[in-house]
Amino acid sequence: MPGHHGDGRPATRADRPRVLFITLDRVGEQMAGPAIRAWELAHLLSEHADVTLATAELGAIASDAVDLVPFIAHSPRALRRRIAEADVIVAQPQWSVLTTWMHRSSARVIYDLYDPELLELLEALVDRTAATRYMWLELTLDRLHDALHSGHHFMCASEKQRDLWIGTMYGQRLIGPGSYARDPSFRSVIDVVPFGLPSTPPPKPVGSAIRSMFPAIAPADEIVLWNGGIWNWLDPACAVRAFALLRKRRPRARLVFMGASAMPAARLAAASARQAVADAGLEEAVFFNDAWVPYDERSAWLYDADCAVATHLEHLETRYAFRTRLLDCFWSGLPVVCTEGDDLSERVERDRLGETVPPGDDVALADALERILERGRDSYAAALASVATEFAWPRVAEPLVRFVVDPRPSRPLSGRARGPWRRELLHQARYVAYHVSHHPLHKANTARVRLLARRAGSSPPSP
Repeated sequence: MPGHHGDGRPATRADRPRVLFITLDRVGEQMAGPAIRAWELAHLLSEHADVTLATAELGAIASDAVDLVPFIAHSPRALRRRIAEADVIVAQPQWSVLTTWMHRSSARVIYDLYDPELLELLEALVDRTAATRYMWLELTLDRLHDALHSGHHFMCASEKQRDLWIGTMYGQRLIGPGSYARDPSFRSVIDVVPFGLPSTPPPKPVGSAIRSMFPAIAPADEIVLWNGGIWNWLDPACAVRAFALLRKRRPRARLVFMGASAMPAARLAAASARQAVADAGLEEAVFFNDAWVPYDERSAWLYDADCAVATHLEHLETRYAFRTRLLDCFWSGLPVVCTEGDDLSERVERDRLGETVPPGDDVALADALERILERGRDSYAAALASVATEFAWPRVAEPLVRFVVDPRPSRPLSGRARGPWRRELLHQARYVAYHVSHHPLHKANTARVRLLARRAGSSPPSP
């Protein structure tokens, strides 16, 4: 899978590997984190390879550098030929139909583990029944274990995450004398590819994006921006309570929530935020944007604000999170007040990009917001610009480029170049049930699918 000639010259188009990105998220003008990451990395790799980005939902967006291909998530037959033709496949852990095709192909498979999905699900499904939570957690672990056993390379968002995944590989007996002898550092197996930022500063907007959306916000008002979605593993109610305290000292302050989602994973947090606004009587000072801001327009909102706020709870998701919303603040020169405990909050504290506060501390959060607003965003600009340079996409994606263009053969950690690995019984039952249900003749197999699913879920593990 050559990416360069032996004399160091760039590869010709005939030499370029064929890379297939797969995302289940919507790719379009409005995109969430997984789709943004796939879009940016696919375009960066287009300098080294012929790249296709396959998405379960394709919106009104076009690309001159990357071939965009839609497919149906639960009937992905359109991808089978693309998978068979690919030299490299880059994806998060997939459901078993795609996983089977990927691992039976001759492609080098690179799994993106930047999102510790299981830890998010523990919070996202907190209001669901125990049986539902067990089912989704088990299916998520199945996909993760299939990926760890069958992938050739892996990437994650931070060194802390890398420790998590190496520990998981260790627990799955995937680190042995052979793989260790080939590379004691394990960087050729799993390396850090954080979320990135554009290499150039954001364009300066014409007009006021936030005030155009919310005309009640006056030119002299100070805007505190929650620049992202509202999710159950975050704590927007704390931000609202702190804002109520801030308003007593800075009555011209306004709080704006930049994005919202109708997904179940956002339901509880969104409701708690709106209830906190009602309890504090802040309906005229707190504003909710009930849609996603288009990806190319996000910088206009960030330019319009005086300070960003990001609060979360203290739990396992926090420890391994990589809050990509904070990166956009670095890029746009917007100082941040955030809850301590995650990877990027450590950068905020260390490099003085704003301030961090303990989880759930309304008073400390209000005091920090006041200090940032008093000091002004311009005083943080140099430090924020310096850190933003570190996260430029070409820089952070270097390990992925190395995986793709490396001409040396690679093998999965399980030691088996192709084919299935031995799963525990319930995992195998769930795998077969899902696989049979997606077979073209699945209607004739309904009874069998239900039986397998019932057996697989009959004895959930103890909490």
